[in-house]
Amino acid sequence: VIKCKAAVMWEANKPFSIEEVEVAPPKAHEVRIKIVATGICRTDDHVITGGLVMPFPIILGHEAAGVVESVGEGVTSIKPGDKVIPLFVPQCGECSSCLSTEGNMCTKNDIGSSTGGMPDGTTRFTCKGKAIHHFIGTSTFTEYTVVHETAVAKIDSAAPLEKVCLIGCGFSTGYGAAVQTAKVQPGSTCAVFGLGGVGLSVVMGCKAAGASRIIAVDINSDKFAKAKELGATDCVNPKDFKKPIHEVLIEMTGHGVDYSFEVIGRTDTMTAALACCQYSYGVSVIVGLPPAAQNITFDPMLLFTGRTWKGSVFGGWKSKDSVPKLVADYMKKKFVLDPLITHTLPFTKINEGFDLLRRGK
Repeated sequence: VIKCKAAVMWEANKPFSIEEVEVAPPKAHEVRIKIVATGICRTDDHVITGGLVMPFPIILGHEAAGVVESVGEGVTSIKPGDKVIPLFVPQCGECSSCLSTEGNMCTKNDIGSSTGGMPDGTTRFTCKGKAIHHFIGTSTFTEYTVVHETAVAKIDSAAPLEKVCLIGCGFSTGYGAAVQTAKVQPGSTCAVFGLGGVGLSVVMGCKAAGASRIIAVDINSDKFAKAKELGATDCVNPKDFKKPIHEVLIEMTGHGVDYSFEVIGRTDTMTAALACCQYSYGVSVIVGLPPAAQNITFDPMLLFTGRTWKGSVFGGWKSKDSVPKLVADYMKKKFVLDPLITHTLPFTKINEGFDLLRRGK
């Protein structure tokens, strides 16, 4: 058993509590990882506010990189000392999604069911004598974590962990939504709703795919300079207009965009993103995590005329196969990650980090 520091969320809408936790050794087919760097993602915040329902107490965090400390019985593909990225979408290689060339949402994931445990239903974390839940099979807001071997990818030993941790969620999710899920075509027009780290990664993906026009949409105009730096050709603040944003975008393009991406997680912007794409062949992708217990009401004519509405989790990438390749592409300078990193804080200042996230900084 390892004793270490972790940021425990005891209950909803409270700050993280830095606690000493006990991390059990890995069981068969499990891997214990020393976390070196972890990103802060809005999805973690959704658990705190109740937008994503999970059991408490819990150790959140799912975008990270680290070094393998030990492995359980039967683990052959990974050894202590390997640099790795935990995978919140596992890849078991055996379920219908893993076997399909299309899907990537392995049935072993804990996003929909939210059991808050390891695949065997138990937990490896204890604090003050209480069992602490895992978060979507990763739990990276801790100095050590345990993951199943289907939920970890070995990466280049030369990779800088404080940068490539973003490949564990934010960058891959956005970039993949453009190049993998939407399959953006050269010369096309795109609209990206929401310019956080994931939205900016969508902008990068659209640019890499050769889009000729990338319209960035956000109610925080402070985000526009960075969006332009990463490839946005136009920036639009819905607050500057009296009319609905989808009408503004249709006017700007003449017929609507070829591809639109909702990277916020709000039902009103999901419908706006659908409505702003071309009525006969437009494709709209939901990238932002939908809030719990909210439904969308929309005019089915929006789809009847030929539009496609898609969802994308982790950018549509098959995680275990793709993460090492994405890290290799980063090492070959095929894309940048530095502009997505605004602050680097010590682990004990995690509450300040979430404060910055909520303030749009």
